[in-house]
Amino acid sequence: MATRVEQIAPFQVMAILARAKKLALAGEDVIHLEIGEPDFVAVDAVAEAGVLAIQQGKTGYTSATGLPELKQAISEYYHSRYHASVSPERIIVTPGASGALLLMASLMVNAGEEVIMPDPCYPCNRHFLIQAGAKAKLVETKAEDGFEMDLSALSEHWQDNTSGLWLASPSNPTGAVLSKQYVSEAWQKVSELGGHLLVDEIYQGLVYDGEDFSALSISDDIFVINSFSKYFAMTGWRLGWLVVPEWAIDGATKLAQNVFIAAPSVSQYAAVRAFSPDVLAECELRRQTLNARRLVLLEQLNAIGLPVVAPAHGAFYVYVDVSSVTQDAMAWCLALLEKEKVALTPGADFGVKDAHKYVRFAYTCDEARLKEALARIARFIALSS
Repeated sequence: MATRVEQIAPFQVMAILARAKKLALAGEDVIHLEIGEPDFVAVDAVAEAGVLAIQQGKTGYTSATGLPELKQAISEYYHSRYHASVSPERIIVTPGASGALLLMASLMVNAGEEVIMPDPCYPCNRHFLIQAGAKAKLVETKAEDGFEMDLSALSEHWQDNTSGLWLASPSNPTGAVLSKQYVSEAWQKVSELGGHLLVDEIYQGLVYDGEDFSALSISDDIFVINSFSKYFAMTGWRLGWLVVPEWAIDGATKLAQNVFIAAPSVSQYAAVRAFSPDVLAECELRRQTLNARRLVLLEQLNAIGLPVVAPAHGAFYVYVDVSSVTQDAMAWCLALLEKEKVALTPGADFGVKDAHKYVRFAYTCDEARLKEALARIARFIALSS
């Protein structure tokens, strides 16, 4: 087995998920707040477009960079919603955002180089770098700063082998949303240091407080990743995209041709329909539903002594400090699952610094289930104290 495989850490939450599934099979009523997947499915009109594509035999390979009509639809979406001018040629449609991350690591990072990321962050981002023979350099952030990296200290972390900075907004696991001013400052500093900037916008659209913008409105030389999985609830359709500067189009195209040939054709035909006004209106209603759930968690978690430590302004996560009840978040999550049948994700999946103090809640079930989960957690804390 290749030695790089040993450098990739497994998700701790998978142990919780496996146990939760066993409990559910045994007839237990498990409330799942650990999975980063919306409890919605694709809007009916989108699914119907996928079925129609199959019926019409549109199941062959597409262009390596994606269906022209889908790339055009994404381009128009950036212009109408985010006031960003993005030519379709700069858009590389990929098999999920994971495919885009793999392209990005291969395109912009040499073996032996480092990419700076905040701690905590989504773990797969750094694992893709390992596949390229590179690695992530996690920079400690603080809860009181909303887990935002101190950009004034960026040059102190930048080394001769530093390739770039990768950020995410909205963030997994914290739900925090970066401001346009912050991203602009990050781009200015990275440019001065001679590196590249990637902004992971996979949860774009799911913003409740603050400005919902794209980094592409700041500069054409910023790389952006996005996905149909979250806002459009198309997780199993495995479709995402990478936006690259014009000078990187040929390299990204060549990699796409060799790495995955093309994204799933049926998913692409379905995704064209996702940008229709009626589908976008349904997605907005779902965003409002998620916001109502968010407000339930923000109010009631604090009431039971589990403070939300980051401004949870986007995505569908809140990041919670459990240090008042445990010094081992993983053990606490496992015990909570056994005793009260509530599944959560421990912070160790996302970072290193003080990870034992944190737990991620995903508000991917309805309000009634959320309130039931909170009642169970409150009971668990009371009986454990």
